[in-house]
Amino acid sequence: QVHLAESGGGSVQAGGSLRLSCLVSADSRRDLYLAWFRQAPGKEREGVAAIYGPSIIRYTPSVKGRFTISREKNVLYLSMNAVLPEDTAMYYCAAGSSPLLQFSIRGANYWGQGTQVTVSA
Repeated sequence: QVHLAESGGGSVQAGGSLRLSCLVSADSRRDLYLAWFRQAPGKEREGVAAIYGPSIIRYTPSVKGRFTISREKNVLYLSMNAVLPEDTAMYYCAAGSSPLLQFSIRGANYWGQGTQVTVSA
């Protein structure tokens, strides 16, 4: 079983920065794909960034160069810089054993409860 708990969301002005955290708790040691997804009102949940081990990192094109995904021990981070109003969404941490998690919600076995990010113009 894996438990995910996000924190760090809030309100920020366009051009500002925010860092999201996700505490990853697992009852056994395993290698997992970890990812951040987001869902804006009326839109489908979309992948933002994913990470596996030290060298596999993937970003959706709209955040590349602005967002950075990283992991330190059992905490997953998403550093958000130069945020835009279109980054406004509920952000979710996800974990799974399948590389499909890099591309799709179907790769997720576990989800956090989400943290809201609101970017004002």
